[in-house]
Amino acid sequence: MHANTSNPLPYGYYYYPVLLLVLLGLADTTYLTWSHYRNYTDIAYSSFCALSKAINCDTVSQSPWSILFGLPVALWGFFGYFIYGALLIVARKNTPKRTSIWNLLFILGLLYSSAAVYFGYISAAKIHSYCILCILSYGISFSLLLYAWIIRRRFTMTSPLTGTQEALHCVTKNTFVKVMSLCLIGLFISLQLFLPHYWTYELPELSPNIPTGLTDDGHPWIGAENPLLTIEEYGDYQCFQCNKMHFLLRRMVAKHPEKLRLIHRHFPMDHTVNEIIVPTPFHIGSGKMALMAIFAASQGKFWEANDVLFELGRNKAPFNTKFLAERTGISAGALSMATRNSNIRLFLQNEIRQGMKLGITGTPSFVINGKVYAGSIPADIFENVIQ
Repeated sequence: MHANTSNPLPYGYYYYPVLLLVLLGLADTTYLTWSHYRNYTDIAYSSFCALSKAINCDTVSQSPWSILFGLPVALWGFFGYFIYGALLIVARKNTPKRTSIWNLLFILGLLYSSAAVYFGYISAAKIHSYCILCILSYGISFSLLLYAWIIRRRFTMTSPLTGTQEALHCVTKNTFVKVMSLCLIGLFISLQLFLPHYWTYELPELSPNIPTGLTDDGHPWIGAENPLLTIEEYGDYQCFQCNKMHFLLRRMVAKHPEKLRLIHRHFPMDHTVNEIIVPTPFHIGSGKMALMAIFAASQGKFWEANDVLFELGRNKAPFNTKFLAERTGISAGALSMATRNSNIRLFLQNEIRQGMKLGITGTPSFVINGKVYAGSIPADIFENVIQ
């Protein structure tokens, strides 16, 4: 137990900034959840904070770490602020019973701040990119912790253990908390049962009814033999955005096989094969994946290999030649030898040089009617295809 000898400002001067922080957190995580959905489902979407390789909300959204226990991390953040807000409403009055709830809010602040440290580490060490709005959420979490610590010290007279016990007794008897808890549990169960896993890319099955082939210069294509629209994609198997765009384009080809043609070109952002654009290590191994895909094309197995390679890149799985061989029917030894084949390496180098001549410096990039589009494709490009 401790006594407060200072004369703190009125309770409202502390309470309402915390309320504003929670509302800001709810707005932030709502936008992040919406942006996460758009990232995976909208072919033309790019968030306002996709500024560079290092500061890119889209890269963070498209990483495998954006999903936690079957739900987007942003949605878990929304739940967290919802719980904090519900307890905060109960603590709106400056009475001994109500202010004891700040002990629980302090504990929540510790949990949220610990989560912020963890996800900050993931961004730095695993994703190598940062989301501005995620950083905002981290700041909100630390601010909530600080405010809870200050308010608990200035407006409660009990020890942390006793105060926490009193707070638990208070919230378990509070009708508002019970109603909010039921609403939150119902929402959580509904999302687990009915929210489609839109972030799980299942490429359409390769159908014999959809033509495939090689262009005159040896690049694999799929779709219409006489297309209304031809899209050349320059991609990297370890690029999140490439994975998304390729999935959406393949799905469009499956829906409109008589109108749309997709041509695949390689532009691995791997310093071992693309040292001018990528002078330092980045997407290590994507060059080897491209070399194997080029060999698979020569064996008439490009699209089978392509699907597997995107799957490996999406899941951040260690590259496994045996796994690729089993899925494509190509010899593992032949795939391994392809990475050392001088002709295949020359083909890849020519591919990269062609992209550089077009001004391509990153992936994905698309060439449509001679014009280069970086990152995504404007929706109006598809007007004649989807009519």
